[in-house]
Amino acid sequence: MYINCHTYYSLRFGTFSEVDLLQLAQENGISTLALTDINNTSACLNFIRQAKVYNIKPVVGIDFRSGAQQHFVGIAKNNAGFKELNRFLSLHSERKLKCPETAPAFNDSFVIYPFEKVLQMNKTSFSDSEYIGVSVEELRKLRFSKLNTYTDKLVVLQPVTVRSQKDFNAHRLLRAIDNNTLLSKLCPTEECKITDKMLSAEALQDAFKDFPHILENTKQLLERCSIHFNFGAERQSQNLKLYTKSFEDDCQLLERLCQQGLKKRYKNPSETVLQRLKTELDTIKAMDFVSFFLINHDIVSYAKSQGYFHVGRGSGANSIVAYIIGITDVDPIELDLYFERFINPFRASPPDFDIDFSWKDRDDVTAYIFKRFEHTALLATYNTFKYRAVVRELGKVFGLPKEEIDKLSKGNIPESKLDTISKLVLRYGKLIEGFPNYLSVHSAGILILDQPIHCYSATDLPPKGFPTVQFDMIIAEDVGVFKFDILGQRGLAKIKDALEIIKENRPDVPAIDITNVEAFKKDKNINRLLKSGGAIGAYYVESPAMRGLMQQLQTQDYLGLVAASSIIRPGVSGSGMKEEFIKRHRHPEQRKKAHPILLKIMPETYGVMVYQEDVLKVANQFAGLTLGEADVLRRGMSGKFRSRAEFTAVEDKFLANCKAQGHDDALTLEVWNQIKSFAGYAFAKGHSASYAVESYQSMYLKCYFPLEFMTAVLNNGGGFYSVEHYLHEAKQQGATICAPCINTSDHPNRLVGTSIYLGFGYLKNLEVYTIQRLLTERQLYGPYKSLDDFIDRVTISIEQLTLLIRINAFRFTKHSKTELLWHATFKLNADKARSNQSKLFKIQHKSFTLPKLSSNWVEDAYDEMELLGFPLCDYFKLVNTPLQGGIRAKDMKLHINKNVLIYGNLVTTRYNKTAQGKLMRLSTFVDQDGTYFDAVHFTSVVDKFPINGLGVYACYGKITDRFDFYSMTIVWSKKLGIVPDPRES
Repeated sequence: MYINCHTYYSLRFGTFSEVDLLQLAQENGISTLALTDINNTSACLNFIRQAKVYNIKPVVGIDFRSGAQQHFVGIAKNNAGFKELNRFLSLHSERKLKCPETAPAFNDSFVIYPFEKVLQMNKTSFSDSEYIGVSVEELRKLRFSKLNTYTDKLVVLQPVTVRSQKDFNAHRLLRAIDNNTLLSKLCPTEECKITDKMLSAEALQDAFKDFPHILENTKQLLERCSIHFNFGAERQSQNLKLYTKSFEDDCQLLERLCQQGLKKRYKNPSETVLQRLKTELDTIKAMDFVSFFLINHDIVSYAKSQGYFHVGRGSGANSIVAYIIGITDVDPIELDLYFERFINPFRASPPDFDIDFSWKDRDDVTAYIFKRFEHTALLATYNTFKYRAVVRELGKVFGLPKEEIDKLSKGNIPESKLDTISKLVLRYGKLIEGFPNYLSVHSAGILILDQPIHCYSATDLPPKGFPTVQFDMIIAEDVGVFKFDILGQRGLAKIKDALEIIKENRPDVPAIDITNVEAFKKDKNINRLLKSGGAIGAYYVESPAMRGLMQQLQTQDYLGLVAASSIIRPGVSGSGMKEEFIKRHRHPEQRKKAHPILLKIMPETYGVMVYQEDVLKVANQFAGLTLGEADVLRRGMSGKFRSRAEFTAVEDKFLANCKAQGHDDALTLEVWNQIKSFAGYAFAKGHSASYAVESYQSMYLKCYFPLEFMTAVLNNGGGFYSVEHYLHEAKQQGATICAPCINTSDHPNRLVGTSIYLGFGYLKNLEVYTIQRLLTERQLYGPYKSLDDFIDRVTISIEQLTLLIRINAFRFTKHSKTELLWHATFKLNADKARSNQSKLFKIQHKSFTLPKLSSNWVEDAYDEMELLGFPLCDYFKLVNTPLQGGIRAKDMKLHINKNVLIYGNLVTTRYNKTAQGKLMRLSTFVDQDGTYFDAVHFTSVVDKFPINGLGVYACYGKITDRFDFYSMTIVWSKKLGIVPDPRES
């Protein structure tokens, strides 16, 4: 009997979830219920799915409003009605159109106009599908209204927005946040009514006892509504079913692509290859995933036609079909990749293909997908209210001063010290925490469906410019809508740009086949670089932790890098199995400690679970679960399950099976804890292998073209480290770092020979238009001959010109910066009314005689720190005290378990938490030789000796050795001062 119910997907309006709504209806004896969120259909699919659990008939619709002003409620008679309501809402939301006061003539939807709205519009005629909605509160007015005569058009329109006074208070706070106003100034028209609650079935009957026809009309309206989707085990894929015109044609095309690609990937395919290919193709056809593979192939083929690089990863990287037709570059035969991880008869969803493109190319690939396939949209994600953020918002709504809000958001204030308002802020902060705040775009998900998108959801048009549905990944999969993952990353852009820089800077170098990864894998120089931790700049393997791990493992081959890519993940590391794997890898005698059954299941990783496939193998072969049950276990560990009961049942069966098979309880518990601790974080082996392929491509460039590669790294936003550190690495590789130059630099960095000229984009306050003008002028009419020539040709303010002079961009003139600054000031101030129009005749500049003015390198360093954020000289040169004593990082191995002093320039630092939840700090430095060393501030010293930004530190501590990787445990550290700016003395 309720046809106007809101959840918290009526954003910043509703106060509870769709499941809470169903539970409320069940408690009140309501058997049919319509969900009508305000301009939103996010909750509809899950509402329909969950209604079955509560034995309630679901009806869906939309409450069409402009802000808080209600125009009408649309109720879908059926799935076609849901589609037309979604289309109507999408038209207005995508084009930012105001919702009309009257509804169009819907074919499969009912329209209910609120009682007050009908009076206001003086509406007197209604179509067969249009009704007048009356709330319990409005019954008093109805008795004396002319609308009382419309007996066949009156229905119950009792809004359900709140359940209690607490909900109503939360609602008002949400409305104040939405309107960016103080709660005391919130306009009543922006709020719902305190009476917008659900009454029990009996109370509703009693309220309308004098108007039985209204109840009957409402009942009949709801009886005429029916909405249905298949969920869970009943679901069917809603993705584009056919790539060509028929399933048979799709199968033939996939087979043809495999035959064409087979010889490229395997010159002499073995029986193992042919059998694996046949098995996969048969399974892909049987499970109706043919179009899924063809669509991914289409996307990758377009990218290749445009010269875009890609990486295919995810569980789909375990597939030989994907490898042969070019979706991935990982050979599943070489790596013995587990077929059942990416596809098995128990798995209803298609395999995961995460396809990475350069961050510069991704938008074009996405645009292609939208042009190529008809029913396409981006997947949504919900940005929820985070506790600290909502506390800040509520503090503003209550009018608290900023200082008070700052204290409250940090937390840990004793309740005894909180006043009434502060307590309210924290109380309602807890209540609102986790509510959807606004819809955003999923980082990668694109939907390509068989039917129009609006069959499932309304769409918005966020800044990305592509229609986006209003539901997230979990409910999408539940209804059979499976996403295609198209991602952007910077690693591929670095590779592509490095190849272009090599062509420009070293035209004599023959064309490089960057896809020749097989040769890179066997290259001793590249593997030596991996083993020694020389991967700075290389995607995914450059972090201190990863470089340290590769040194500990002595990683010097492809398989070792694949393993390292998964071992570094939090789960494996946190379970203690990373340590065990390193021991067994470095010391073969340690492998005897592995349980024989586990060693037999995972010989390659010495009986240690490293990859997601290992969960499947162990659950299947050690605990006797079916592959379907094992996959439930794997997904459940990563939080990707809808039914906790289903997961718990599989967990119970795992433990029971182990007992039945006679496994020792201690062993069973150890294995279970391993699975539990890392399954949600570990990679599929094919996924790790895909990353390793890209890492080898990057490492090839770093090994043989280090300056070109480092320039590309800098031009693509770097990575784990700061700009300053990548410049340091480039210096270590033989580069000369040059400040921006008017005649040589560009907006990005530019490599000329072995000199990297910093881009104008690094100058913090230099305007984009200034850069555009000076570069355009130089390109059209040649280099600048002098400061006077520059002033003649480029319209620029004295402030902007000063920035260029202070960074020494006019050093080609051979005049000091001080002289140039005086000249610039005289010349620009003498000609204040400058025109943007080009001059017909060259102006004769006045010549000013100045005394000899000089500047020194310390002044330059301070200018660089101010304008670029870092000095171009070595930080060690700036230290104002002599560096006495100490050792160098290369000698750490000679001082194991001894306390020593090392002077280090900070590279990067971050906090980490111990198992007890206490803070510790991990830092990376370079010494005076430019050699890296890592240092750990444990909890006992982390607060006593803080790290205060970039600079040189005296680090005193004990040298530790973990598998020949040496680091320092800090006893004390101190940041050293630098020489003062002579201009301020």
